[in-house]
Amino acid sequence: MRTLPPAILCIGKNYADHAAEMGGKAPERLVLFLKNPASACGDGDAIVIPAICDEHGPQVDFEGELAVIIGRTCRDVSERDAFSVVRGYAAANDVSARWWQREGSGGQFSRGKSFDTFCPIGAVTPVSAVPDPQNLRIVTRVNGEVMQDSNTSMMLHPVARIVADLSRGMTLLEGTVIMTGTPAGVGFGRTPKVFLKDGDTVEVTIEGVGSVRNPVRHA
Repeated sequence: MRTLPPAILCIGKNYADHAAEMGGKAPERLVLFLKNPASACGDGDAIVIPAICDEHGPQVDFEGELAVIIGRTCRDVSERDAFSVVRGYAAANDVSARWWQREGSGGQFSRGKSFDTFCPIGAVTPVSAVPDPQNLRIVTRVNGEVMQDSNTSMMLHPVARIVADLSRGMTLLEGTVIMTGTPAGVGFGRTPKVFLKDGDTVEVTIEGVGSVRNPVRHA
């Protein structure tokens, strides 16, 4: 059985261009939501669209992201010391059911983000092998077509600030995954919209970190 992370903490709207394509403004403070740890899966695992996501038409979307993995239990970490508590980084996909995210749960994101298999996470690259997490190209492809192509330098809140802010008054358990947000290019923000469907393949690649590639199938 795959070991699940104790928590998956996610930062929303952390790229201004993505906030804009979703119809919002870039926030001044961290936007935090949670994914169910049971949503985690690995490279090569299928993203399974459950029947509950058929109730309001196609809606399952991709979000390529840099994931940060906490290496030791910590609290009240300073930005200066933030990388001392990071084990490493991984390419990840914050798969999202948009109706459930935006309308189906009282305006709270978590339900639409937490269905089983909705958090593919690739192999972890040690923090020592990534000199600057704020200068990494991030590309998402669906069936080989580039959908997102950006750089982590475009984050509104960089990794060190995210780790420090989240740890204020709140213990981050060893193994916690922090999803740092997605850039523009998601399916919901396109005209016409592009949602994942049975038979698709989605791949997130982050230079110097690695990839996570997953087929998509319907339950």
